[in-house]
Amino acid sequence: MIEYYEILFYNNGMIEESLAVLKNLADLSYFEQEEPAASSCVLAEDDPPAAQPTPSRASTGSIPEIFHAKKSGGGEIRLLKTVLSTACERNCNYCAFRAGRDFHRQTLKPDAMAKLFTQLNQAGIAEGLFLSSGVIGGGIRTQDKIIDTAEILRLKLGYKGYLHLKIMPGAEKDQVLRAMQLANRVSINLEAPNPSRLLKLAPLKTFADELLKPLRWADEIRRTINPLSAFNLRWPSLATQFVVGSVDESDRELLQITQYLHGKLSLSRIYFSRFEPVLNTPFENLPPENPMRQVRLYQAAFLLRDYGYTLEDFQYSDSGRLPLDADPKLAWAREHLAEHPLEINTADRIQLLRIPGIGPVSVKRILKSRNRNPIKELGALRALGISLERALPFILMDGKRPDRQLRLW
Repeated sequence: MIEYYEILFYNNGMIEESLAVLKNLADLSYFEQEEPAASSCVLAEDDPPAAQPTPSRASTGSIPEIFHAKKSGGGEIRLLKTVLSTACERNCNYCAFRAGRDFHRQTLKPDAMAKLFTQLNQAGIAEGLFLSSGVIGGGIRTQDKIIDTAEILRLKLGYKGYLHLKIMPGAEKDQVLRAMQLANRVSINLEAPNPSRLLKLAPLKTFADELLKPLRWADEIRRTINPLSAFNLRWPSLATQFVVGSVDESDRELLQITQYLHGKLSLSRIYFSRFEPVLNTPFENLPPENPMRQVRLYQAAFLLRDYGYTLEDFQYSDSGRLPLDADPKLAWAREHLAEHPLEINTADRIQLLRIPGIGPVSVKRILKSRNRNPIKELGALRALGISLERALPFILMDGKRPDRQLRLW
């Protein structure tokens, strides 16, 4: 199929030229994080530590890079991540699109973007679309262009697949509503955890009015308006993204706003994008952030969202950073459970989630199993999917520490 579309583009100069522009636009969207509808917790007991799950990318000839993003429940989705324009009037100190940076800017009109993506979709090359843009002519005008693209896709071209739309800084409430009626996910990048950090990172953006307010509108819409007008009769999930490591923000600051966003605005995902310097920007000489910091932030964020942890459950350095040498769940358990292990047969759901090596799925299995019979054998725990090496130092079985505890510490 890829070969067929390369021939089509080659024989049609206008399409070939537009495709070349799309390829350049997609190549410059690497900084945006995305994992559609993901809900799994990336903790060391479940998987080897990894920073934000990084989708693999594939491109062929003039075809834009396609991200193979993980889906909740398993499997992948081939996702085109792109922008309508690399032109931008904002001067964010870290961003490759910032105003005044010397590079060739490119733009696609909404109808061209929609048609090109539809061809990639029909060819089986891209299943879903993530669409953002540089801000040009104001946030409202730019948001209109994004919405126009989505309307062409949904209403004129009949696209029914996955669509993630960015909300631009300064967008109006009606635009947020319209984007939510068309998308499977909407997001707006807060970029920094509070106004003072944002001022250093993106001087022309305002934290409360331009960035946080649209997320509050989106939450209000989901709570107060019937989703009968929404795509697939359900409101989209909400997400945001932070830049980590360029303006001395602490992990405690990032997790404080994370706790608020999950608890008060019901965001599904919060992405942490570690800072990497871009040439010809004010931050070009700053060092890149340690990838392990990104790992620990994701682990802590999932603990806040899915495991019942609070901001005060984590250990911090004097500068408000999480330790890099142990995941935050294991650090908590060593402090609180090493001398006071939990009985696997009587601990409640919240207590079980505090045990390293046990996640939400395995908690359900434990509760179901022990309703039939008490758990007395290590083999029974292993059969339930428990990571024994991580769990045994912190549990009792039938009132006793498991015999293998010392060897597995």
